[in-house]
Amino acid sequence: MWNYKTPGIPDEFFERVEKVPITKEEVRAIQISKARLKPGQTVYDIGCGSGSISIEAAIQVENSGKVYAIDYDPNAIELTKKNIHKFEISNISLILGNAKEKIRDLDMADAVFIGGTGGDTSEIIELSQNNLKKGGRIVVATILIETLYSVLQVIEKLKFDSVDITQVTISKSKKTTKGSMMIARNPITIISATKT
Repeated sequence: MWNYKTPGIPDEFFERVEKVPITKEEVRAIQISKARLKPGQTVYDIGCGSGSISIEAAIQVENSGKVYAIDYDPNAIELTKKNIHKFEISNISLILGNAKEKIRDLDMADAVFIGGTGGDTSEIIELSQNNLKKGGRIVVATILIETLYSVLQVIEKLKFDSVDITQVTISKSKKTTKGSMMIARNPITIISATKT
């Protein structure tokens, strides 16, 4: 279905449903690059939503690697399952439930993506770092300023290294009767860091 290794699969390739979020393709490409993935690695996608990050990560870590896609919303898990089937991906394990309860039982991770978490992002970072290998990467996408602040506090407390904060504002073209115009999307702040 997708014959490229480069991240940024177009959004329209993914199955979508109204109330399950998707990380937009340009933001997703940046998040994948911040994780510095390579074949054979183990990845968590916490708050997997549509599964777009999981799919992209699975392509990067190849069949020798593994992705755990976790979400507490059954609709998100079902949608991710459809996208896994659509993209013919075999190295993603779906986990329905609260990440705070499920993380402890997972294999050690090389990278952790944290997206929609329902307001407990800091707690999830603390739990994830226990399962993150030394030198492993954490990548957190935030929309709210309050979430950004709490993420930075916990990353400092846990003494993560190589902390990078990138704010992305994307505009996409839309056809009008007279030409094309740019429509802005919400800014996303991506925090990435390395476990020392």
